[in-house]
Amino acid sequence: MVILNRSPTMNTRPLVIAVSLVLAACGSTETARNAAPADAPAPRQEAAAQEFAAPEVATAQDSAAAAPAPARAKQAEAQMLYRPAIMPAPQPYPVIEERERYAAIDESAVKVVAEAPVSTFAIDVDTGAYANVRRLLNQGRLPPADAVRVEELVNYFPYDYPAVANGRPFAVHTEIAPAPWGTDKHLLRIGIKAQEIQRQALPPANLVFLVDVSGSMHSRDKLPLLQASLKLLARQLRAQDTVALVTYAGQSGVVLPPTRDRAALLAAIDQLQAGGSTAGESGIRLAYATARQAYVAGGINRVLLATDGDFNVGVADVDTLKQLVARERASGVSLTTLGFGTGNYHEALMEQLADVGNGSYHYIDTLNEGHKVLVEEMTSTLATVARDVKIQIEFNPAEVAEYRLIGYENRALRREDFDNDKVDAGDVGAGHTVTALYELTLAGGAGRVAPLRYARPAAAGNSKGELAHLRLRYQPPAGGASRLLEIPLQKRQVRPSFAAASDDFRFASAVAGFGQLLRGGRYVDDLDYAAVRRIAAGARGADPFGYRAQFEQLVTLADTLTPATAAPRDE
Repeated sequence: MVILNRSPTMNTRPLVIAVSLVLAACGSTETARNAAPADAPAPRQEAAAQEFAAPEVATAQDSAAAAPAPARAKQAEAQMLYRPAIMPAPQPYPVIEERERYAAIDESAVKVVAEAPVSTFAIDVDTGAYANVRRLLNQGRLPPADAVRVEELVNYFPYDYPAVANGRPFAVHTEIAPAPWGTDKHLLRIGIKAQEIQRQALPPANLVFLVDVSGSMHSRDKLPLLQASLKLLARQLRAQDTVALVTYAGQSGVVLPPTRDRAALLAAIDQLQAGGSTAGESGIRLAYATARQAYVAGGINRVLLATDGDFNVGVADVDTLKQLVARERASGVSLTTLGFGTGNYHEALMEQLADVGNGSYHYIDTLNEGHKVLVEEMTSTLATVARDVKIQIEFNPAEVAEYRLIGYENRALRREDFDNDKVDAGDVGAGHTVTALYELTLAGGAGRVAPLRYARPAAAGNSKGELAHLRLRYQPPAGGASRLLEIPLQKRQVRPSFAAASDDFRFASAVAGFGQLLRGGRYVDDLDYAAVRRIAAGARGADPFGYRAQFEQLVTLADTLTPATAAPRDE
């Protein structure tokens, strides 16, 4: 960039020489011969070209060496006098290659009760999809449809379900009311509230922090945020808790063997640096081996994998890694995944490894989220009160014509899996709340599926006013035979209007509607973001941490980012 002083007392001849020099560096010899007269000002586009000409300065110097001696002398004079004014060109920001990966979601279809009366799925306590969607919206981008797992959006929020009674590990609550979308549609909410356990009452913990320190973690939203988040958890641990630190990049290694020395742990976390390739498979193997060495019978034995999931050395295939984790969980060590970063984030890997590892998946986009997951919800993140929790519901065709499970697409089970204790399902942590929503069309209502010409009419039977029969199966944390809970759902439970439903029901409905809109809004009919925002604002209730108020802001962002005449988005 050349700075021209317009003072009338200044000799402008050397300045013109400097301009000519830089022009020679930017253009060809022919361009220099056709330059404007010495007393003419440089055109605006030529001045702009000079500003970004720094990478070519060496070429200009080479050309000057071949010029006649008088010309070289004048050029040297100009360089000595005005070199400070020739500034290096600003470099463009590096373009981040978009390599984020999400597992494809085949959205749950509407089921006709007369044809398929039974629905079975495993519960899911993951919340990572919500934080990841929040990150994308805050960056000014609508999330890909496959990044939106509606159940994880709904379960991000705590709900005020009544406390556990009768000595069971969790309580089950149901509520039925008209839906805020569609014609003749109702929502059935199934809520699970796990028993609370105070931090000091938790059994001793044996934790292994497995940290990705590869080169892909070298950005502020990755390793530095990871370090700060793990230090929050480290400060919450008790004298009886043991922690080890394992890292992996091109190779994996034990940075800190199992210890109760908090100062040593914090110092080890502070010293982590990013660099090298990503041998995630070997890191996982080493972390499990380290956890087995310090195994605590009857205690909490868990690996916390913190990474962007971008494995590029050794086994990187999702299915193969899932098989590895499934084998390792037989040792009694669980796996929780903590996702970080943007650009190359492998969300599909993080979510699925946690599912098969008897743990939960979380995405850490801010230190506040790290505090939520690792401090506020520490007991539910670490301590399990019920394993392999499955839900099965049989709808009465005399009372319910159609149903649709909202979310949980990758947690669906076969009907026979419900009674098979060898089939893995979701675990519930201490204090967790888990919510599932079904959309229902009651008998006689306007359904989404046209009736078959030759279908038999639904038999009334001896329903006794039952809409459905709900069954839950779970195993104690220490294992053993599963236990069964059965709850009939009565028609008299149906609320007369959506407004008559509880705050938690209406807020969960708003979040479910939001998630479906982000996925393309296939089933929410006339619902829009403005309606979602109104419902959420009217059902905010107690919001001690501000999560629900923040949700309303995200709805506004999504509304702003969505084109008014948007074409249907691919699912």
